[in-house]
Amino acid sequence: MLTKKLKGLIVASTVAAAALMSSAAVHADELQSIQDSKEIRIAMSGQYSPFSFANEQNQIVGFDASISEALAERMGVKVTIITTPFDGIIAGLLAKKYDAIVASMTITPERQKAVDFVGPYYHAGRTIVVKDDSSIKSLDDLKAVTVGVTLGDAHDKWARARGNLKVRTYKGLPEMLVDLEAGRIDAIVMDSVPVLVAVKETGQKVRIITPPDSDGGLEGMGIALRKNNPELKAALQKGLDDMLADGTYEKISMKWIGKDIR
Repeated sequence: MLTKKLKGLIVASTVAAAALMSSAAVHADELQSIQDSKEIRIAMSGQYSPFSFANEQNQIVGFDASISEALAERMGVKVTIITTPFDGIIAGLLAKKYDAIVASMTITPERQKAVDFVGPYYHAGRTIVVKDDSSIKSLDDLKAVTVGVTLGDAHDKWARARGNLKVRTYKGLPEMLVDLEAGRIDAIVMDSVPVLVAVKETGQKVRIITPPDSDGGLEGMGIALRKNNPELKAALQKGLDDMLADGTYEKISMKWIGKDIR
């Protein structure tokens, strides 16, 4: 006859095992549902050329869009791209409006508390963009001026943390470049890659100031997904690793950026 203590241990073990099985089922749910529906929903801003932007047919294209399509292909599903403002993009993920975010999102400790990341899938550094004839010559001159940033991104927070800047937020780079040219802002603070590509295309006369590593340097951009999804995370990571190994990533990077930015 079992003692009360032994019975208690058996009950506790059964509950723990059930919890583990339940947890495993939850973990598998999202990948399984994606496979069952044969669709993965991926969010990006659609306002961040050359990473995600609308072409003449109003289709979202760019580096992030192409990476998303290649990941979906390796998972054997189709991709549906959902555009949403960057400042609310994590909230939308947590609300299950989409399955993942491929939106040039910097991997930060703060964001890692809310979501998991695959990658980094590319690296970029912070850059400060001013008009060619600007009196701002270095990071030390960046004070008591108005700067443009993308609402909610890492550079928005960096600019506000400096405490001596007037920060104006935008949905995307094109509007920032227009306001920089018109003198409505004195500088733009954002990732280096889209700025370099944009001004090459527009011919706009700007000067690029690169902060020291302590104020930017190279940062890793990650693919965000909801926590507690190890199977989905593993599937996305494998897809990315395969792309990096078989030349697909380099092809996409050369098409949209002109160099390999891994």
